[in-house]
Amino acid sequence: MKIALFSDIHGKILLPFKLVDLYQKETGNTIDFILQCGDMGAYPIIENLDKATIKHAQYDRDELGFHDDFTKTNQEIKAFLDQLNINMICVRGNHEDHDFLDNLEKENSQNSLFPIDIYGRVLVCKSGLPQKLETQNEVLTFVGIGRIGDRKGRTEKRFIQDYERKEIKKLLKTKDPFDILITHDKDGSGHQGYGMTEIREALDNVIFHYHFYGHTGEPFKQETDSNGITQSIKIKELEFNETGILEKGCMLILTKENGELSIEIADQKLTNKMTKFNWKIS
Repeated sequence: MKIALFSDIHGKILLPFKLVDLYQKETGNTIDFILQCGDMGAYPIIENLDKATIKHAQYDRDELGFHDDFTKTNQEIKAFLDQLNINMICVRGNHEDHDFLDNLEKENSQNSLFPIDIYGRVLVCKSGLPQKLETQNEVLTFVGIGRIGDRKGRTEKRFIQDYERKEIKKLLKTKDPFDILITHDKDGSGHQGYGMTEIREALDNVIFHYHFYGHTGEPFKQETDSNGITQSIKIKELEFNETGILEKGCMLILTKENGELSIEIADQKLTNKMTKFNWKIS
């Protein structure tokens, strides 16, 4: 089983699928699923954009990619996604239309995942609930925790909600290990005044082999978590730099084979083939 991982795509919903297609063609390896660590930029209605997205969208239409390409059928995109036949499973970030996502989550109250796009290829996982991905030979277990934490007690929907905290509390009682934890925010153990304390509690009470997160703006980084068990990996945001290319660590490949997990960073020689100026037409 191979999983491609991304974070902070900010409206460039199609780009992870395009990169996975390129990776498969260049390497001959098959990707089974995509996991994404929040800030999808899931804004179906432009009037609901947050201030940061409005600011960036003035200079970069890609910020509105969910609205433009994933709320109404584009036959070319549909044909591409159908042929690729891979789903992207996401956690919520802080830059999303949370009213839109809340309504879909309520409509899918019996399911741990719910689709959010017209093609049924982009799904969001509910915070704190055990998840499972299966291929013919392997099973990958994971948990997602979306949104961000707050040290000031604010309750706006970009921050973790009480019903999600309840699910995480249930998770803390489990004795089962998981392959990975995906979150948008980082854990709340630092002194910078940000991070999510609930992520720290999960890492301290539940066994995860890997933890992937985004949000912070830091470069790609891999280190052993303070729990001494989990490999903690900051995924670089899927953003084009000033020269129009993607930076190291924005696309990771997780392999599970014979029960063993391993990680590779997608080669920049590969990702450099998809630039700010050609990715939509590549």
